[in-house]
Amino acid sequence: MVGYGAAGAVTEQHHTEDSLRAAERFLHTRIPLTRAMGVRVVASDESGFVVAAPVALNSNHLQTAFGGSINAVATLAGYGLLWLEIRDQPADVVIRESSIRFHHPIRKVIRATCARPMPGELSAFHEAFRAKGKARLKLKVRVEENDRVAAELEGTFVALRRSAGKKAATLQRPEA
Repeated sequence: MVGYGAAGAVTEQHHTEDSLRAAERFLHTRIPLTRAMGVRVVASDESGFVVAAPVALNSNHLQTAFGGSINAVATLAGYGLLWLEIRDQPADVVIRESSIRFHHPIRKVIRATCARPMPGELSAFHEAFRAKGKARLKLKVRVEENDRVAAELEGTFVALRRSAGKKAATLQRPEA
């Protein structure tokens, strides 16, 4: 996976099983609801960041995925991608706005993939974050089941540098 180092230089990031579990622990610690939802970090590579949660823990009265859970899992895919982008920097990630469109019911697993933005968009994001201490990025997330798009979320996510007095919310790399 391609990422950006502290000076904005392109670096190669390899997300091993350990780093995926570290990202999952980070989500479970920072957003406790993710544990109850059964959210798992599935993948992170050049195409995007993928999270999943079982419908069994996120069902509605029709025994399909609850719309709020679909929205939450899709939002978490965006959060996860952005947290990995800024992982070594003391920052908070928030969602500024989003919209979701539901196409089909989900019966077994809510699987959300946040597409990796174009390199120019990521460069502009990192440059703004370095210069101003805050930056925004529009992200697109697809929720699929059995190769069928069930929902699509578009959102504007914002990274805000933490002040020196606040405890940093950084995703630590696993020890080698």
